Amino acid sequence: MARTILKVENISKQYRLGLIGADTLSDDLKRWWYKIRGKQDPFLTIGDINERHVKGDSDYIWALRDINFDVQEGDVLGIIGKNGAGKSTLLKILSRVTSPTTGEIKTNGRIASLLEVGTGFHPELTGMENIFLNGAILGMTKKEIKSKIDEIVSFSGCERYIETPVKRYSSGMRVRLAFAVAAHLEPDILIVDEVLAVGDAEFQKKAIGKMQDISQGEGRTVLFVSHNMSSVESLCTRGIVLEHGKISYEGTAKGAVGHYITNRKMQTANYLAFENKGNEYAQINSIAVNPASDNIYSEDDLEIEIDFTLLQNTNRRIDISTAIYNESDQLITNIGTGYSKISPVDSNKREPQKIAIRILNPNLNEGVYSIMLRVVEDMASAPKLRLDDLILFHVKRKADDELYLNVKGFISPQIEVKKLK
Repeated sequence: MARTILKVENISKQYRLGLIGADTLSDDLKRWWYKIRGKQDPFLTIGDINERHVKGDSDYIWALRDINFDVQEGDVLGIIGKNGAGKSTLLKILSRVTSPTTGEIKTNGRIASLLEVGTGFHPELTGMENIFLNGAILGMTKKEIKSKIDEIVSFSGCERYIETPVKRYSSGMRVRLAFAVAAHLEPDILIVDEVLAVGDAEFQKKAIGKMQDISQGEGRTVLFVSHNMSSVESLCTRGIVLEHGKISYEGTAKGAVGHYITNRKMQTANYLAFENKGNEYAQINSIAVNPASDNIYSEDDLEIEIDFTLLQNTNRRIDISTAIYNESDQLITNIGTGYSKISPVDSNKREPQKIAIRILNPNLNEGVYSIMLRVVEDMASAPKLRLDDLILFHVKRKADDELYLNVKGFISPQIEVKKLK
């Protein structure tokens, strides 16, 4: 019988907006006063859920709330959820990067984490020196690290640059070396955030294969966060779905992916109106997808209407950019006003404006799609406003389609088959 290697009990994490630390001296004194009188911490009874794009009534937000689960030795646990659901916060708590507001974590082994590109690397040290540094942090002896050094360097593919300071590595090289170190220094629990998306397709395939070897061949435990549902379903044995900082599903990996996709289908709409959706730069008042139709079919043109209000004065060009993702959070296309020589957005207008972006014959396959929206100045890399999953919409096939089988892939092209002889 497999032993429990990780136990999470009633974990919650509260943040206070606008401060570097969560507490002030007056807050600490208030907590102490309540505690000596045997009363509940007053700050645990307040706080909003973590909905990033809606103005709340409190300065306190709950990134995680009442998280409970066990992980058995050899499990590969997939943690999924939309952006802002609390996945990375949970992994940081499990990795001891940050502490929980309430709750307790019990581990029965050594943990190695790969949370962000270059996490745990000293930029001034060489790749080789960082390998030894990370091994020491994990509690390994120099002899143990040396026995793995050739495997680590070979797997990372950074042999030529291993004696070069890490600050000169590209993000892809850093993530390759970081994963190689974390995977080969024999942790009992390997925690991997979405950083694998930084690597190229060849390395992602190699990394997933290594994680399978770690869990199946070596019997060690992996916690894996990803937006790629196919990777979660093929790699993981169990799954957890996070929603607004709470667990909405726990079970098999296939069941978790199914729950996540089904839940997204239930949230689909062709039109959504908002109140206070945005920030101090811009507000999104409404968004509509094919507003003239109740249903969206594969062969239809796709039209996105956005009603918005700019709140700040600027002489720069302003554009609205949208990206469409499928139900596995894979990018389908990125479109917007930036592709037009003259932007239809009036940067000097402080009243509601409406634009329409139309895609001719996209032939999207049947499924649920989400729209991410950005407001940008002069097409700069950093958006002034970004809203993920602003709206979910469902693309269908018409009932009278004559297809015998469902078409796989991103698109559903019009197909003609004929006999030549």
